[in-house]
Amino acid sequence: MNLDSLLISRDPALLTVLRPALERISVTVETCADQRRSNDLLAKRKFDAVIVDCDDLPHDFELLQGLRATHSNGKSVAFAVVNGKTTTQDAFKSGANFVLQKPLTTLQASRCFNAALNFMVRERRRYFRHPVDMPVRLSVPPDQDLTAIATNLSEGGMAIRILTKLAKESRGQVRFTLPAINTSLDLKCEVAWTDGTGQAGIRFLEVSQSSQYQLEKWLTDRLQDEMPPRLKGYATLT
Repeated sequence: MNLDSLLISRDPALLTVLRPALERISVTVETCADQRRSNDLLAKRKFDAVIVDCDDLPHDFELLQGLRATHSNGKSVAFAVVNGKTTTQDAFKSGANFVLQKPLTTLQASRCFNAALNFMVRERRRYFRHPVDMPVRLSVPPDQDLTAIATNLSEGGMAIRILTKLAKESRGQVRFTLPAINTSLDLKCEVAWTDGTGQAGIRFLEVSQSSQYQLEKWLTDRLQDEMPPRLKGYATLT
């Protein structure tokens, strides 16, 4: 499982420089040179890193500014590539985590991406969902104590299968045992979504520090198992 990046640029020479630097650290790169398609991709898909060529494509600086407002990529690691029009200071103010200056060499890009790799892996862990098939107990108003099956698990919640109809945004408690390590968690939660066919999403609320640590460590161990060797050392709990 490689990391995913999106390069928004019309400059083919930039891709020639960036692609080998990214592939060397197990990051795939998708390119887009159209503003409308870029907005659509950022709204619908999740990327671990977004690279915006700010000065050589009309409205790309606006894309950088709007990135933090997107639901899917609001916390993605953002790289601004500037060419004299946009200053480094302006790029950072607009939400860039790292700034690259043209003309750019593969060595310069490699140094920047290596410095950012830990942040990209941390972002992957934040939204990583691991498939599971485990029983859970769900307590929701009015005085319902229900059994469900969790189908995936993340830092922020889980997807479940359940026979009982749930009311969206109802709050309660969810109890489950993390597979393989037999650690039980009892968390406050709410019903984030339900499709009316027995599938629902549970969002965790007010997770204690100890429970958060246990959940993050369990997910980090699973994430490491799926990552290529080059990235395993970065998928650690920090």
